Amino acid sequence: MGIRLGLICGDQLHWPNPVCDALDPESDRLLMGELSHETRYVWHHAKKIALIFSAMRHFAENARESGWNVDYQRFDPASEIATFSDLVGQACRQHDVDEIVVTWPGEWRVLEEIQGWGSRFGVDVTLLPDSRFVCALEEFEEWAGERRQLRMEFFYRRMRKKTGFLMDGDAPAGGDWNFDRDNRKVWKGEPPPSSPMSFTPDAITESVIETVDRHIDAFGELEGFDYPVTIEQARRALAHFIRSAAAHFGDYQDAMHTESDWLFHSRLSSSLNIGLLTPTEVCEAVERAWRDGDMPLNAAEGFIRQVIGWREFVRGIYWREMPGYAKRNGLGNERDLPAFYWSGDTGMNCLRETIDATRRNAYAHHIQRLMVTGNFALLLGVEPEQVCDWYLAVYADAFDWVELPNTLGMVMHADGGMLGSKPYAASGKYIDRMSNYCAGCRYEVKETTGEDACPFNALYWDFLMRHRERFEPNPRMKMMYRHVDRMSDERRRDVAQRASEVKRRIESL
Repeated sequence: MGIRLGLICGDQLHWPNPVCDALDPESDRLLMGELSHETRYVWHHAKKIALIFSAMRHFAENARESGWNVDYQRFDPASEIATFSDLVGQACRQHDVDEIVVTWPGEWRVLEEIQGWGSRFGVDVTLLPDSRFVCALEEFEEWAGERRQLRMEFFYRRMRKKTGFLMDGDAPAGGDWNFDRDNRKVWKGEPPPSSPMSFTPDAITESVIETVDRHIDAFGELEGFDYPVTIEQARRALAHFIRSAAAHFGDYQDAMHTESDWLFHSRLSSSLNIGLLTPTEVCEAVERAWRDGDMPLNAAEGFIRQVIGWREFVRGIYWREMPGYAKRNGLGNERDLPAFYWSGDTGMNCLRETIDATRRNAYAHHIQRLMVTGNFALLLGVEPEQVCDWYLAVYADAFDWVELPNTLGMVMHADGGMLGSKPYAASGKYIDRMSNYCAGCRYEVKETTGEDACPFNALYWDFLMRHRERFEPNPRMKMMYRHVDRMSDERRRDVAQRASEVKRRIESL
């Protein structure tokens, strides 16, 4: 009688683990691999690759200490084992395998691979639900049903009621479901900013860093790698956030500043997305901090909304709408992504600061992603697929299920408004209000036309004018079109001319 083989992917590194729960360590085997295809299907950040490989090696070590037989393929640039199918095929040749057991993956392309293994290798394939999420895919589908519009806010309320987080009986704590209006303060140097907990690489991580540095062509900086790579480290990072930053997270979660890459953000998203933390334990810690008086309600609610609201919502959208969702281009954008998205070599200080921090950290917080790099790509009219590939590449927390809906839907409004009721478009005025970026810029944020005018401004008004038929009926955008109507014909021509000049000269801005 053959064995059962349990595949553990690099974003499924949690205990308890559905695959391990389904197998017997005395008779079955676990399979893991550092696969070259996974490092190059987009140009990943070096720190992202190092994080995943190190966390995988630590998981495998812990599994062996717990009595598991683990077949582990270390990265080898010369190996013919490049894909998940290659890895599984090799294991099937080495062992008498009856059944492959795997947890539902995080990317459609991997699911397609898995679905072909039964006929390709002549074995049974068992696909288990991913236990890392509060909302099962079947529950999301039941909720979505025949709704004309899927809105996160209503889904989020359902998740609050289901989990009981920040609930007083049947009512939301504090009387409101959402305190986002209280989370838009500008940071001006006080209170002192926090930083995520930093972890010194151990021997396993050092070995991974050497491998990535020597053998993998990657984006960004590898030096200074300090991410948590084990469950224990991730839990310490969570406790550090609660202790050092949670009290001010809500007030300043939308703020940006040149003096701090982090302000009061947690950097826990990568730990969540590879399984070192679960959404339940994170939300429990945040709610406990609020009930203990260590975190104000607006901060706790804003954090929990991102975890059991947006995170769960976009996963449901992804699996409901794929594979066609990835090719949507509702605004017909066709421009190429500017080269400075990779280099940071631009005179626009907000983009330069955000891209520089991304190159160093494999991280930027949600407003930098949405209202700086994302906003500019939207206004410029970049092809959505190129923008999605960039976001998937440069952030340590980016996996297709979470990155694609956030980028294609929320950033690029390419899904026809499925994810967001209006485009997240803004002029330089928004960035000036929420940051100090404009003070160090060669362009004038208060100017719309002329050679020294902030490129965001003309692009923004041109975006509104080009897409007027589509967006003017939206009640949330009527005020902006009243501003357009107050422009003279000459002013509109000047704006369109400046926008055209920005697009023509994009690589020299």
